[in-house]
Amino acid sequence: MLKSDLRKIYKQKRKELTEVEKTKFQESLYQQIFDLDFNDISNVHLFLSMRKFNEIDTQPIIDFFRKNGKKIIVSQCNFHDDSLSHFHLKEDTKIAINKFGVPEPINAEEVAVTKIDLVFVPMLISDKQNYRVGYGKGFYDRFLADCKKGTKTIGLNFFPPIKKIEDTHEFDVPLNQIIVPK
Repeated sequence: MLKSDLRKIYKQKRKELTEVEKTKFQESLYQQIFDLDFNDISNVHLFLSMRKFNEIDTQPIIDFFRKNGKKIIVSQCNFHDDSLSHFHLKEDTKIAINKFGVPEPINAEEVAVTKIDLVFVPMLISDKQNYRVGYGKGFYDRFLADCKKGTKTIGLNFFPPIKKIEDTHEFDVPLNQIIVPK
């Protein structure tokens, strides 16, 4: 299937998840994340969940990494060039929802993309080759292309991968790992 079709289908599927399903799926995702070895990781980039799109709640993941002494990094969107800027998320960092419904830090210290060791990537669906479908602006593909060699990338999704996304492009970046509920 094409990305545009997959985007419509999986936005709707995510919207239709019940609170019970979402909670059950998230608990499975969290446990799989918490069981991974992060000893060689210092700086973790996480997306802040967009409630309007029923995204995975990343706050428990943020709390886990903070408790384990990792530096948390989140992004701000630049809609003029579809790029991301990255900021240290401290406990006192203020978050504001931008005009597109994206939560962003507003009083945070900027962090160079080269400092990031691990990126958790949002998605609507992925395929068995670890390519993903996002919301269609390419923010994360540009961001991941700028990461240093060896930066680990993990996609988080409520749904298992499909066989193949038909219209991947040379600028699409496959992820190292996709975590879905067991």
